[in-house]
Amino acid sequence: MLKDFMNFVREQGVVGIAVGIAIGIQAAAFVNAIVMGFINPIVGVLLMGTDLNGIESTVTIDGEPQVFAWGMIIQAGITFVATAFVVYFLVKKAKLDKLDKKAK
Repeated sequence: MLKDFMNFVREQGVVGIAVGIAIGIQAAAFVNAIVMGFINPIVGVLLMGTDLNGIESTVTIDGEPQVFAWGMIIQAGITFVATAFVVYFLVKKAKLDKLDKKAK
């Protein structure tokens, strides 16, 4: 049974997947640090210190106030675009997209 399990691990590339997940988690932390520590402050300066998370609208429906946090959506969009840009830059400029291609 152990032999079958080890064959499964080798044949299915489970170790490679585990390594990829571990590296992916660290890459996500790296990209998040760049976005939060560098890009978001630049956006804050461009917006003259406006805190986007504080922008919201309140609508009363059946006597209950409903809060629409537009600023959070805008901030999430900016963070998404910035993260996509950083990932694109790292993959293209570091030529990480070429690592998986086998030499001919």
